[in-house]
Amino acid sequence: MRPVTTVAFDADDTLWHNERFFRLTQSRFGELLADFADPAHLGDRLLAAERRNVGRYGFGIKGFTLSMIETAIEVTEDRVPARVIREIIAAGQEMLAHPIELLPHARETVDALAGDYRLLLVTKGDLLDQERKLAQSGLGDLFDGVEIVSQKTPSVYAAIFARHGDGAARAMMVGNSMKSDVVPAIEAGAWGIHVPHGLTWALEHAEAPEDHPRFREIGDLGALPTLLGAING
Repeated sequence: MRPVTTVAFDADDTLWHNERFFRLTQSRFGELLADFADPAHLGDRLLAAERRNVGRYGFGIKGFTLSMIETAIEVTEDRVPARVIREIIAAGQEMLAHPIELLPHARETVDALAGDYRLLLVTKGDLLDQERKLAQSGLGDLFDGVEIVSQKTPSVYAAIFARHGDGAARAMMVGNSMKSDVVPAIEAGAWGIHVPHGLTWALEHAEAPEDHPRFREIGDLGALPTLLGAING
């Protein structure tokens, strides 16, 4: 049997753009509250709120919107105008409706691998929003399984690869987040392939396991078929 029979992909900022819409909304948030806090301080306060709230709301746009509202209340000492709250909510709703934009080589790579590997989509975030994005991406029919999880941990990966494939030892996880996609997949026994993205959320940073034999980094998804060919011989 080939060393790798199952290939799992992260979704946000691996197959399609995501973080840049958060950055644009955060910039808009800074403009709304320019009279109460400078952008750098406001960004620190927002990140602190996101860190506190991720265990309550999970990952995604809804939690981000609630964290912006909470931060606005805090920095204005409960004096935030209703108009600002309304605009924050509107910004979150716009994010939830934004069209999907695939990253370079996403479609061609997934399509090329679909006939030779068991393909999975493993993503975390809001269920409705992730389902919407997958449907709009046009890639949904190419995956043999889709898992939308609240956290990406070694035990989660191990269970997914046992359920959908030949176990973690013959699986590969491909994603832009070292913390969520690469490190826990390797700890579960799978390959972890890092595809860097220009924008990465601060809470997704982690040290690369440079010396691990199952760690690889590629410049973009277009290099994945060649990498798989080299691993499988």
